Amino acid sequence: MKRLLVAITVLFGAAACGGTAPRNSGAASPSQAAVPVPEPKRVVPRIAAEYPHDAKAYTQGLLWADGGLYESTGEYGESSLRKVDLNTGRVERTLSLPGRYFGEGLALAGDSLLYQLTWQEQRCFVYDKRDFRQVGVFAYAGEGWGLTSGAGGDSLYMSDGSSWIRVLDPADFSQYRRFRVYDHNGEVTQINELEWVDGKLWANLYLTDLIAVIDPATGRVTHYIDCSALETRIAHRRDTDVFNGIAHDPATGRVFVTGKNWDKLFEIEVGL
Repeated sequence: MKRLLVAITVLFGAAACGGTAPRNSGAASPSQAAVPVPEPKRVVPRIAAEYPHDAKAYTQGLLWADGGLYESTGEYGESSLRKVDLNTGRVERTLSLPGRYFGEGLALAGDSLLYQLTWQEQRCFVYDKRDFRQVGVFAYAGEGWGLTSGAGGDSLYMSDGSSWIRVLDPADFSQYRRFRVYDHNGEVTQINELEWVDGKLWANLYLTDLIAVIDPATGRVTHYIDCSALETRIAHRRDTDVFNGIAHDPATGRVFVTGKNWDKLFEIEVGL
């Protein structure tokens, strides 16, 4: 999404079907809960390491695979898909999107396929991870914001800036189900970049320094990770933008975060 835009999305499914009817209409509204919703715990991460990051990368999606980072960047005329070396920040491979597309969330399904959303163009491009060759494209309704794969890579979780998350089949982008994200105050909107971490969904909340930790079975936010201290450790320029981008290495448990046009990427440790 563009800077400082509050998006009004069209829901996937009956109201937005992307060409395929949903298999399940979704979870119950949090207002139907019979018991009070616990207030999420707030935690502050420890900064374990700092790495260089391309200050011209308007980070929209981030993931870890093959010992390095894969990144989707946004802005019209500047959007790209990249493979990045962690230690140096050097871009090892890049694919520029046509100027009419605004790159968004990024996910890896299985061992070889990368899925890259676009903001308002309603297209998800599929690439061979080895050489960034495009091997497919899917259409969907509404906006594309964040994207990640669940355990085993047999499902994709997609956000659109609202409180809803769609669970999709990577084979054809049809919808398994959808659910609403909520906390003790009600629905949580502005769900942005997503990452699957130890059975939970971690989500950047757009225009904040918070990561919401979401139970994907219920949609309830169990924790908020306050990353506001990170902004004191980056260089601020005219184009420095908001906190966005989460990557998890399941083999080591490491978590990496950054922001749009940030000059640093951080490894953080969080006790939940």
